[in-house]
Amino acid sequence: MRAFAELLDRLSLTASRNAKLTLVRDYLRETPDPDRGWALAALTGGLAFRAAKPAFIRRAVEARMDPVLFAWSYDYVGDLAETVSLVWPAPPGANREPGLAEVVEALRGAGRGEVQHLIEGWLDALPPDGRWALLKLVTGGLRVGVSARLAKQAAAEHGGVTVEALEEVWHGQAPPYGDLFAWLDGDADRPTPDAAGRFRPAMLAQPLDDEADRSRLDPADYAAEWKWDGVRVQAVSEGGVRRLYSRTGDDLSAAFPDLIEALEFDGALDGELLVLRDGRVAPFGDLQQRLNRKSVDARLLAAFPAAIRAYDLLAEDGEDLRALPFAERRRRLEAFVGRLTGGRIDLSPLLAFDGWPALAALRAAPPPGDPQAAEGLMLKRWDSVYEAGRPKGPWFKWKRDPSVVDAVLMYAQRGHGRRSSYYSDYTFGVWREDAPGERSLTPVGKAYFGFTDEELKQLDKFVRDHTVERFGPVRAVRADRDFGLVLEVAFEGLQRSTRHKSGLAMRFPRISRIRWDKPARDADTLTTLERMLATMEGGRGG
Repeated sequence: MRAFAELLDRLSLTASRNAKLTLVRDYLRETPDPDRGWALAALTGGLAFRAAKPAFIRRAVEARMDPVLFAWSYDYVGDLAETVSLVWPAPPGANREPGLAEVVEALRGAGRGEVQHLIEGWLDALPPDGRWALLKLVTGGLRVGVSARLAKQAAAEHGGVTVEALEEVWHGQAPPYGDLFAWLDGDADRPTPDAAGRFRPAMLAQPLDDEADRSRLDPADYAAEWKWDGVRVQAVSEGGVRRLYSRTGDDLSAAFPDLIEALEFDGALDGELLVLRDGRVAPFGDLQQRLNRKSVDARLLAAFPAAIRAYDLLAEDGEDLRALPFAERRRRLEAFVGRLTGGRIDLSPLLAFDGWPALAALRAAPPPGDPQAAEGLMLKRWDSVYEAGRPKGPWFKWKRDPSVVDAVLMYAQRGHGRRSSYYSDYTFGVWREDAPGERSLTPVGKAYFGFTDEELKQLDKFVRDHTVERFGPVRAVRADRDFGLVLEVAFEGLQRSTRHKSGLAMRFPRISRIRWDKPARDADTLTTLERMLATMEGGRGG
């Protein structure tokens, strides 16, 4: 456990991506099995201990110290694992420190009633950094700035292979990845990539925002289609195994049994997960009702019917098609989708154009009949093979320019990981007319990125200096006509929402600028956002 704790500690304090990559790679090289396999599973999201709940940890620490003192400490530190690791009153003469594999294997076999006793014993035996690593592990809170792909890349570099080669076999392996590491260590052949229902590493697009980049491309070399506002998925049905994956390989099957039932084919499709009603794309908020669920009931299935808009064919009847040019894959996709029944899978249409001006006009306009269905355009070379990763040149995404409003900071909440000591999650609002001459702020969104580390420190100080009320980990800051901090917020779209007091929800909001110079009274109004939404809806009002 000590080596794993040191790894997490160093990762949490390291900003450089390359430095993080080196730390994980060296850990995998120096750590024996099965500890390194369990660590890799934790970093890639492959471990979950459903019986280990944060409430157990709070109960355990409050039984050993004054609950009020713990609450004050937690409020000050802002992170449960860090707080408990520092205040835990371990008895003298503690037992032997547990190993990582010992912890994982014990928790995997433990019942709900045993978990709290196990965790308490380990907390007694571990030093503060080990306690922190243990609690991060068991609660699934490993926010140390390492994505699943970066961890896989570190494993690939350890074995001297490409991350794409590793991802080809990843879904046929299980923690603690004994066969995988035997291959990476050079002690065994590569595991077979031919597991039924496996995920194929996704091909990603480069952004096409620079006019100079566009001038170097011949649009005749590319096919164009809408960049649909959904979730990228891969639908696989092979050898009786049916799976729905996210673009990073997460298994979404349990949340979409209606789609799994509709996979009446032998092959693998790449496409966009959407909610479709009468062939029209519903707002992204409707799709969010289905995402990140372990199961769904009949009401959700009926209210939010899921579908896939297919735009590539990766395999058919046991044949791998990824080495074929896009033009040929597209021809086969059209025939493939044409044979499907049930209405759950349709085809993403190609768009006719005769040059950059026509493409620019398409990019600026929404799809006919579906004004909020697309974020822009996708351009794909006719001769491009399906190549894992983000190769430069074959595929481009040309998104519409974001919308921008000036909003007032209303609430702030502590962040996680490296930001756990800072108020870094910001809720902002715009002015609403309550009565003639009377206005109040109504929340319209929340953002936690778009600013530099130096700006984060300035924002955190503003929150602490101007807090007027506290609600657990959330602080309300002063925000009225005469005083407040204005944030310029960029966002990708708007939609109606019954979950928000304003009646609106922003898509991908981010802070683009801090308007220290602008009085709060001059921030935008809810009427401004309503007009934006009406424009996005193609003039149908709102």
